Amino acid sequence: PFMLDASKFEIVMAGLKWCQGKPIVNSISLKVGEELFKEQATLLKKHGAAVVVMAFDEEGQAATEKEKIRICKRSYDILVNEVHFPPEDIIFDPNVLTIGTGMEEHANYGVDFINATKEIKRICPYVKISGGISNLSFGFRGVTKIRESIHAVFLHSAILESGMDVGIVNAKEMLAIDEVEPKLLLACENLVFNKTADATEDMLERTAYERLCIDARKKGLPIPRKPRGKAVNKERLLFDYDHIEAKPAVEPPLPTSYAAQNHVPNPYQNSKLTHEKILSIRSKATNQGDNIQVDFAQPSELYPDSFPYFVRGRDSLRCYITSLFLSEIAMYDGAMGTMIQNYAKRNRLEESEYRGEKFKDWSCNVKGNNDMLSITQPDIIKGIYKQYLEVGGSNLIGTNTFSSTTVAMADYAMEDYAYELNYEGARLAREACDEVTAKDPTKPRFVVGAIGPTNRTGSISPSVEDPSARNVTFDELVETYFEQIVGLMDGGADILMVETIFDTLNAKAALYAIGEYLDFTGLDIPVFVSGTLVDQSGRTLSGQTGEAFYASIRHAKPMCVGLNCALGATHMKPFLERLSKVVECFMHVYSNAGLPNAMGGYDDTPDMMAEQNKVFFENGWLNMVGGCCGSTPAHIKAIREVAKEFSPRKLPDIGRPKMWLSGLEDLVVDDVHNHLGLPFLNVGERCNISGSIRFKKLMMAGDYGTAMDIAKKQVEDGAHVIDINVDDGLLDGVAAMQKFVKIAVTEPEVSKVPFMLDASKFEIVMAGLKWCQGKPIVNSISLKVGEELFKEQATLLKKHGAAVVVMAFDEEGQAATEKEKIRICKRSYDILVNEVHFPPEDIIFDPNVLTIGTGMEEHANYGVDFINATKEIKRICPYVKISGGISNLSFGFRGVTKIRESIHAVFLHSAILESGMDVGIVNAKEMLAIDEVEPKLLLACENLVFNKTADATEDMLERTAYERLCIDARKKGLPIPRKPRGKAVNKERLLFDYDHIEA
Repeated sequence: PFMLDASKFEIVMAGLKWCQGKPIVNSISLKVGEELFKEQATLLKKHGAAVVVMAFDEEGQAATEKEKIRICKRSYDILVNEVHFPPEDIIFDPNVLTIGTGMEEHANYGVDFINATKEIKRICPYVKISGGISNLSFGFRGVTKIRESIHAVFLHSAILESGMDVGIVNAKEMLAIDEVEPKLLLACENLVFNKTADATEDMLERTAYERLCIDARKKGLPIPRKPRGKAVNKERLLFDYDHIEAKPAVEPPLPTSYAAQNHVPNPYQNSKLTHEKILSIRSKATNQGDNIQVDFAQPSELYPDSFPYFVRGRDSLRCYITSLFLSEIAMYDGAMGTMIQNYAKRNRLEESEYRGEKFKDWSCNVKGNNDMLSITQPDIIKGIYKQYLEVGGSNLIGTNTFSSTTVAMADYAMEDYAYELNYEGARLAREACDEVTAKDPTKPRFVVGAIGPTNRTGSISPSVEDPSARNVTFDELVETYFEQIVGLMDGGADILMVETIFDTLNAKAALYAIGEYLDFTGLDIPVFVSGTLVDQSGRTLSGQTGEAFYASIRHAKPMCVGLNCALGATHMKPFLERLSKVVECFMHVYSNAGLPNAMGGYDDTPDMMAEQNKVFFENGWLNMVGGCCGSTPAHIKAIREVAKEFSPRKLPDIGRPKMWLSGLEDLVVDDVHNHLGLPFLNVGERCNISGSIRFKKLMMAGDYGTAMDIAKKQVEDGAHVIDINVDDGLLDGVAAMQKFVKIAVTEPEVSKVPFMLDASKFEIVMAGLKWCQGKPIVNSISLKVGEELFKEQATLLKKHGAAVVVMAFDEEGQAATEKEKIRICKRSYDILVNEVHFPPEDIIFDPNVLTIGTGMEEHANYGVDFINATKEIKRICPYVKISGGISNLSFGFRGVTKIRESIHAVFLHSAILESGMDVGIVNAKEMLAIDEVEPKLLLACENLVFNKTADATEDMLERTAYERLCIDARKKGLPIPRKPRGKAVNKERLLFDYDHIEA
């Protein structure tokens, strides 16, 4: 039969009069009005033609499902009830419209047609549904494969699920749905059924690839590599410990020391602290002959033995702060500098007042050195402390020691006075707090030792020409901070606060120094940490996000974390909200009184600042609040009046621990899926001197700039972490590691991801670790050095907050068999977790990926041994990760990437999804998903990896030889040789009755 098709009715009528058969006329519609519509239908009925009725009416074309149904039902009722047109001769065309245009209103056109089809068929008995199928994919014209794949998905659903009967098609090019490639099928389904927001973008990417293929075929060039499109994330293998339900937290995460774990009160008897480093600092102090007081214990019966009372030496401050922060929003103080400036407006405070009698003959100007006023003008500083306590109502006050380090005091040639400055700053605060507490013992006041950032940075180069230049080292920062801590604690500080952090590496040095002090003394001192996000980017000056900053310092188990300075409360809101979603301990904020004005002052009044902080209280984000630049006791009082009406932040529930790394951005390893959809952390291997000849040449030539390009490319290609290995006998590994990391941290596209510091020599990884502001992975340590040194190394890494790769080696050598891998990893785990108290979630075991396909029988099961060991290690060592150097597996097939990556695909698919492997050092760009491996090659890889056949290695070597011939042919522009069949699989013979006769 014919379909007579025209937009003008007289044309179809002209054709109709020459048809002896019964044709279809395409089309009529209500867009001409009811009367003419009925006239045309009546004429067609007289000629005996079937008719296509378009879903148009006087208002235009039907685009939505609802409109398609409405117009078709109206047309049906007119045709059947008024014209008496046979319903079985009616074909509705509800308008197949174009999808994949990028316009949101077009995205559902396919779904609307399919849904309307079913409903029209239901309410209009006996009709047919048709459509011009090519309209659907008009935006992809010129690429038949794409268009027909889209049509296949559309028609499969429209016909079989909704009852579509007719379509105008190119029958020769039509595809069945099972002829569409799996990944293209998924992309078509996403597009046709409007499943994903980026379905059009994905299809355009695939279309661009198919155009390249068409062009390559025309020019006789190799077919380019197929884009993957968006991977579907696979499920992570779960173990029993993954199903533990979260439980309410009763206190912030505790440090692992005995004193912290058992809430041992600080005895405040500092004279009994006799570690050599502490004694050395005291011996050099400029106030050592002043018979200073360093003990601050109180009589145990001084105040009642219950909250809210507190007695030093009797009560655990950790317990007290927990009770306080859970019962109310505690008040911190405001700006010391602002108060000193305000004092100077009313009183003389010039160079001579700063110098005082003690420094009257000092060699340089000291005005502006506010910290020294604790020595030369103690009454001013103590008076400011008391104003915050009495007027502001502060529960805690920070000491006037923001710059009291040898590094910062070098500006005034006062390095030798660092201990005295900290001691006096803390002592005056101690006196002020005790005097105010005595007036109302139900509201004890506490001294917070303020540890500022110094005026130098570990992560930022002071030189535009040399990104590896630094004006301070990590060890220098630790030394200066340690001296400050001794002075603060000797002066009577209760708490230590690392504050105004604009470079997290400096903060890590301060926290390391605090950790050393706590180790040497055995004390439990609460630690607070306060970061500074310098602008509306929500990042520190050294580039970290708030989440990355927290991930970098959480190993120190701070009791309270928050933000201060740089911004007013209004501008801090989005960043504080983000932090509140991830911080496991208490939270605080002490913002500026707005942004600075043109004169450098701050204009927010107490009431304005209180109102701006209110949003923090309403959302339950804070346990402590105060003020920074521009704030005064009046500001703190106003904030307190607002805060007292609200409840403090609830500690988040305690759930399953997870590995949480950071570069400039944070990364929760347990939540990662890679670009293939596997629950797997890609560690980029190309910045490894032993794995990349190009990288090695660059390192030997000192070309760090080009080496950074390699690192950037790895991140672009899908690496979540960058492996850095410069361990070579002909290179100074320590110097090379330091220089590479120092440059890398200044490159945002590299340092946004965490690093893996990789070396066989521990001193090399330590050299790199001290320049990482984020939380990296150290690769590796093992028991081959003996238990004692193993524990020493692990303890040091724990203090730095690094995650660690532990190799399956011990004193007897490398683990090769499944049994040995499990034994060594379990032994290592027990030492790390039970003796070193290393966080189990920060342990990555490498059970040794060893080479298969060597032809040696004892190597044939190495892949199976690794996979089986992985599952058992994960089962018996809760929360650990499993990693491996994947390229080792296929080392015997080097030079043929297709073979190697196919082997890796089979190995990783099983190791990850069936055994729980989490991490691997890989070339992310070359990785293959298992469904991208050719079927026959897949079988050969499975035989090799899983040691299924005795001749698996021989078969793989044969296939490798063929692939080498192909590589050579492509280089020379020759035809690709015919693929070897490999070993045929014998089929079963058909048997008859007489074949079953028994002998």
